[in-house]
Amino acid sequence: MMTYATLASLRRTPQSEPIPGTVRNGAGGHAFAVDDWTRLARFLVLGSEGGSYYASPRALTVENAAAVQRCLAEDGLRAVAAIVAVSEGGRAPKQDPAIFALALAAAAPDLATRRAALQALPRVCRTGTHLFQFAEAVEAMRGWGRGLRRAVGAWYAVAPVEALAFQAIKYRARQGWTHRDLLRLAHPETEEPARRALFDWICRGRLAEEVPTIVHAFAQVQADGIDGAVAAALIRSHGLPWEALPTGLMKSRAVNEALIERMPVGALVRQLGRLTAAGALAPFSEGTEHVRTVLADRERLLKARLHPMALLLALKTYASGHGQRGQLAWEPVAAIVEALNAAFYTAFRAVEPTGRRLVLALDVSGSMAGSTVAGSGLTAREAAAAMALVTAASEERWQILGFTAEEGRPWNQGAALTPLAIGPSLRLDQAVAATADLPFGATDCSLPMRWALERGIEADAFVVYTDSETWAGPVHPVQALREYREKTGIRAKLVVVGLVSNGFSIADPADSGMLDVVGFDAAAPAVIADFLRG
Repeated sequence: MMTYATLASLRRTPQSEPIPGTVRNGAGGHAFAVDDWTRLARFLVLGSEGGSYYASPRALTVENAAAVQRCLAEDGLRAVAAIVAVSEGGRAPKQDPAIFALALAAAAPDLATRRAALQALPRVCRTGTHLFQFAEAVEAMRGWGRGLRRAVGAWYAVAPVEALAFQAIKYRARQGWTHRDLLRLAHPETEEPARRALFDWICRGRLAEEVPTIVHAFAQVQADGIDGAVAAALIRSHGLPWEALPTGLMKSRAVNEALIERMPVGALVRQLGRLTAAGALAPFSEGTEHVRTVLADRERLLKARLHPMALLLALKTYASGHGQRGQLAWEPVAAIVEALNAAFYTAFRAVEPTGRRLVLALDVSGSMAGSTVAGSGLTAREAAAAMALVTAASEERWQILGFTAEEGRPWNQGAALTPLAIGPSLRLDQAVAATADLPFGATDCSLPMRWALERGIEADAFVVYTDSETWAGPVHPVQALREYREKTGIRAKLVVVGLVSNGFSIADPADSGMLDVVGFDAAAPAVIADFLRG
């Protein structure tokens, strides 16, 4: 018999219908809206240039820019501090969102906010490429007033002159800007002969004796007819980066072996395929041993701010034996593949095990496969698998599940959970690839709690890796968690790892037992562990 209670309930509401505090998400279901500060954090780490399954890159970026501006209007100094913290902490895969947000801050109506943003310029824009990106972004927001010119001039006037010379030859032009363009806009003044000579070389091409020696070495290596042995000697004696070399020298084994010895960690990781193709990395070679030593050095990885996603992308590409673009191919060296796998876990902040019983649930739906992380070739679905493995690697009691289609039913009519035979014992790139073969179904983020309750499984926490575009199912995730708590007597927690910089979360912000964190923030696993410990 139909009753009013069967037609409307505050304890079991279909996700297609709202409950108090929820808004309509991109998939047509209902979730909680995150506040602007959470949206800022998501944008700084995840970016939006890849868009999402439900929003184009432009639409998602416009939404995020509006959220950044609201944060700047509410508390500009706090917003600038957040930008600097993510950038300096190496918490984001790419600097682009932080640079864009800093440009927005530099154009804010509030004078104190603009000043704070410009003072933070050298802390966020640490390389020539970063500075060029900032110039492109800030010019789209405001004019080149005195404060902006002074801030850019200080970038050139304060940096140690040898370091500045290195930047000048490593990053000569990006985003349509050159150092010559910025120096002519900023007009920095200096009494240092070497710095004055460097500015003169950048702007007019005059190579004076006072110019730092690395510039003289750059001029030598750019000369016609130079052979690999001479170039290798200049690399070793002056620390020339690979960007300073003519294309013709990049196939020289002697040159590549010299580069490996001095190459910064980030550049080394990005160049592994090319170095292997050139013969500089091979089984049991000195170059390979050097790479293994570098990747095993935790302090060096953290000091270099090498983000875990850079290592995951390098592992995925290097193990495949070919680049994502072009014709370059190589035979992967097994020792380097294993070193990259281990380094991925090392690059996250140290995590102490919590001892809790954890259900780790991966959203492998179509929307997760249609969204990318930080503009990379890594989908949100693959990122979910990688993030889950980081937690599993530090814990002893866990079960990894995937949201899949219910067997024998159309994808949009049935949703199910499938236990996944993946874990830290499986190589990271293989575990990530395994999620691509799962039959995705309708997104129902209440499933982990319902799954555990139906089977009598005692869990201390559910960690769901998702874009929060949940829309299917007979009950909202928060309602399913509350029912699990009531029927088991366990004060179970819910951690939502957001993997798209949209405005939704399945976590109720009013419930202290629920936490929303940004996926692929290098600090996220440690934050999750702290929350689970209470």
